[in-house]
Amino acid sequence: MQNILIKVNRAKKVHFERAIFISWYCSLGDCTYCYMSTQKGLISDPKKAKRSTASILAEAYLCRKLGWKLGNLAAGYGSYTHESILELVKQVYEIYGGKFWLNIGVLPEKTIAALKPYLEGLYGAVETTNEKVHEIVAPNKPIRPIENMFKICEKYNLKKAMTFIVGMGETIDDFQSLKEFIAANKVDKVVFYALNPIEGTMFEDSKGPGIDYYLEWMRKTRENFPDMDIVAGPWVNRIGHISSMLNAGAGSITKFPAIKLFNTRHAKTIEEEIKNSGYILEGTFTKMPKIDFEEIKKLDMDETLKNNIVEKLGLYLKKMKKTGSLLQIKVNQES
Repeated sequence: MQNILIKVNRAKKVHFERAIFISWYCSLGDCTYCYMSTQKGLISDPKKAKRSTASILAEAYLCRKLGWKLGNLAAGYGSYTHESILELVKQVYEIYGGKFWLNIGVLPEKTIAALKPYLEGLYGAVETTNEKVHEIVAPNKPIRPIENMFKICEKYNLKKAMTFIVGMGETIDDFQSLKEFIAANKVDKVVFYALNPIEGTMFEDSKGPGIDYYLEWMRKTRENFPDMDIVAGPWVNRIGHISSMLNAGAGSITKFPAIKLFNTRHAKTIEEEIKNSGYILEGTFTKMPKIDFEEIKKLDMDETLKNNIVEKLGLYLKKMKKTGSLLQIKVNQES
């Protein structure tokens, strides 16, 4: 009886952080683990690689209605100008109804200052703190500019997040360098991704990290930083281990293609994993949201844009209704 009471008392809420990709362009395009590196030769004009504003805003609105947190707007380096990202961020802020994070590379102080009213914080795509591994996997994305951006964030009272990809050649002995980086830069949030091997990259034949090794990174981070915001970012093949990720120290999850796989067996597995672990999921992966199209029409935006948002929402909702019964995907077996 005592064990049951302890479990109930420690139950806490877990949320899903939706990363909304806003462009597939990257001016670097040579990170050896990244999908964008496979597209570098196909995309020369960043304007042509952007998603439509209506589709981005429709997705942000869905996050709000489904109880998901808009984790961040994400894009490669050089995807947006100062003016274009400021305009988009203002629009997302209005339709989402709150602040969120931005992950589009290192930004100058002028842009950070202009974005401050709409953002919770900025991401630095650190990926690994093993210097030798970093030189191989991200040759033109040095860490120093990210650290400089973090200092600017402190000036404007913005939080700092970093991404870390487990399985690119580091070992658990490298945790010490991660610990030192977090402390030195006063990082508020760490997202741990498990390497997802992508065709066309140097890791295409990799199986990715073993689950125990992946969990160890989160466990050690939680032990050393009890108040850290830790996010688990596994791919679909690891969702059966979400309870273990929560027990290892994660407080939220990301990466799951929640619209594409809405109400599928994968979505149901996540909800079951969270529930069976004694946690409470904020939002849903399986229940259709109630959409107020009149609410969108009242937004202080261009009429054509609002009509396009409504149209995009209709397409998303139609897709979400179908996926539970029609979508079948092949998932790689856990290593």
